[in-house]
Amino acid sequence: MAIKIKKCTVEDLHKLQEISVETFNDTFKHQNSPENMKAYMEKAFNLPQLEKELTNNSSKFFFVYFNDEVAGYLKVNIDDAQSEEMGDESLEIERIYIRTQFQKHGLGKYLFNKAMEMATEHNKKKIWLGVWEKNENALAFYRKMGFVQTGAHAFYMGDEEQTDFIMEKMIQ
Repeated sequence: MAIKIKKCTVEDLHKLQEISVETFNDTFKHQNSPENMKAYMEKAFNLPQLEKELTNNSSKFFFVYFNDEVAGYLKVNIDDAQSEEMGDESLEIERIYIRTQFQKHGLGKYLFNKAMEMATEHNKKKIWLGVWEKNENALAFYRKMGFVQTGAHAFYMGDEEQTDFIMEKMIQ
């Protein structure tokens, strides 16, 4: 089993969009209306939006490869790219998206470790993320990685207000 990581560039835009839509849909379609799913994905994963995020110097995307196939990606934010004001000492994991057929191979942990490495490189004191209160798999994973819930915020899936837990982990 060969795992590799590669920083995404604008040339990866279409692949990034494809994986974003696929993984988001696979993860959340069973718990949300088709209309809200469509509305969210059209807003979050349209090409101009993804290109804007990819070219923001305070955001980084990394593809993870499993046996030379793109298996998912990591998106991290620092400074003003963070989706919440968490201060200069924080790094946000905005997305760890793993395609269904590549789950349970340790890729999420591999991407999490990459985020930790980046937080250390940027001298951050904590790493944080928002995760939907009903995403039990993600909540279990992040708790296992040492995150604790410190708050909550509203997340809109189309026109439906949902709750994301804010989870943080201090970096030693």
